[in-house]
Amino acid sequence: MKSSRISEVAVDRVIEMAWEDRTPFEAIEYQFGLSEREVIQLMRFELAPKSFKRWRKRVNSGVSSKHLKLRSSEIKRFKSSRQRIISQNRISKR
Repeated sequence: MKSSRISEVAVDRVIEMAWEDRTPFEAIEYQFGLSEREVIQLMRFELAPKSFKRWRKRVNSGVSSKHLKLRSSEIKRFKSSRQRIISQNRISKR
């Protein structure tokens, strides 16, 4: 599923965000326009089969922060507090 909609760099960032527990699918959709189903397809295509199975098992087994509706109301951000400030996936100038 090599998507002509997003660049190679964006694919790498989507994969990184998909692996992060605190990044919901809605954040990926907001930044890249990819639905949850499209992210799953991208991960299936880009990852080794064993890695994809491990990721799917992880997402399906209690990582409730991957969906905003299931997420604790105490979590108010998409990114770690240690992460650089990112606006629309571009590192902001200082």
